[in-house]
Amino acid sequence: MPLKPAYDAIIIGAGVIGACTAFELAKKGWKTLSIDKLPEAGYGSTSGSCAIIRTYYSALESCAIAYEGWHYWRDWERYIGVPDELGLIKYHNTGCLVIKTEHNNDLSRVCEMMDRIGCPYEDVPVEAISQRLPNVDTRQFEPAKRPEDAGFGEATGPSIGGAVFFPNGGYVNDPKLSAHNAQRGAEQFGAEFLFNAEVAEITTDNNRITGVVLDDGRQISAPVVINVAGPHSAKINRMAGVEDGMKIKTRALRHEVAHVPAPDGMNFEKDGMVYSDSDIHTYCRPEIGNHILIGSEDPECDGKEWVDDPDNYNDDFSEQWNVLVMRMAQRLPRLHIPSKTRGVVALYDVTDDWMPIYDRSDLDGFYMAIGTSGNQFKNAPVAGKMMAALIEACENGHDHDRDPLQFHLDHLEMDISLGSFSRNREINQDSSFSVIG
Repeated sequence: MPLKPAYDAIIIGAGVIGACTAFELAKKGWKTLSIDKLPEAGYGSTSGSCAIIRTYYSALESCAIAYEGWHYWRDWERYIGVPDELGLIKYHNTGCLVIKTEHNNDLSRVCEMMDRIGCPYEDVPVEAISQRLPNVDTRQFEPAKRPEDAGFGEATGPSIGGAVFFPNGGYVNDPKLSAHNAQRGAEQFGAEFLFNAEVAEITTDNNRITGVVLDDGRQISAPVVINVAGPHSAKINRMAGVEDGMKIKTRALRHEVAHVPAPDGMNFEKDGMVYSDSDIHTYCRPEIGNHILIGSEDPECDGKEWVDDPDNYNDDFSEQWNVLVMRMAQRLPRLHIPSKTRGVVALYDVTDDWMPIYDRSDLDGFYMAIGTSGNQFKNAPVAGKMMAALIEACENGHDHDRDPLQFHLDHLEMDISLGSFSRNREINQDSSFSVIG
């Protein structure tokens, strides 16, 4: 594609958050160029997302933007505002059932935060869980173990503590398509997208961004560059020379998601919901063909496989795939373990406390929407709006580091401090330190 010699902003990454950031800036009249090394929008870690939409996190601000985001997903057509030749995503509002455990303080703090943001929920006593999950085993299995550990699969207590049902939640049928939808939304306001192109250098002058150089030698000027590079975010930060000035950093983490048939006698595609269980440290959601997607809540016994080079990692399934299915089978005894492995192996972009960074940097004009993989897909529309507001404020002289920007959530009619997502915040000790956030 023919490129302009200069843009108002260059966005590195065209996943769902990058595309939504381009969309929101373009709506404000910014001339943006989104650059992605892959062939299409959402082709990277976005396509590996389980695309779950939920409102429960470990921090109030995260809960608030998630509930705000739910309003956009449920009315996606209005949000995008333009047809897509590939069609628009479908959002399934199944609700979310979350098990109470000692690990999550029986969800008492989560429910307090739901009260503060006005998000509905329903207490579910343990004896009523079977009405939502037929043939469920409600015994306690915590702490999580591996199959080679003594006592794996054996109950450690007579009963879990019940659950909470959040009616406003569900999943998106096609995460990759959501990024393409946002691309088409952005393009209607003049945003441009360049694929199969890699940023090789970030140019600066007197601690100010001046643009980028592509791997084919093309130079593109812009006073603003936004790092939304997913698992490559740390690499881009090092390229810009900003990583050493950050208290909170990002790393790429390898993750597996299993895709298996629903248990015998259960129509999980029709009757299922998003399910999160910190007793067995797994979560799941329905999938087409009466299947279940199963992911991990990252228990300590599993360890973590950090990846230094996001362009070179093992994308084959490992024994962890079997572990995921076996753990879910503790709760759903009729779940079979298929002989053929199906699902997703992908990288998450993770911060030290699993909360994202939506912030400026020490380099003027260089901004970051990073540390988002695994638990921020649902927040993409709001993240785009927050980044657009933050960039405009900082470029107009606001000192966000000294006076964190207050961002208004239109549907919730409340303000939150974007300082909660600062690169220089203290680690959130209330975090789950897992994909739950």
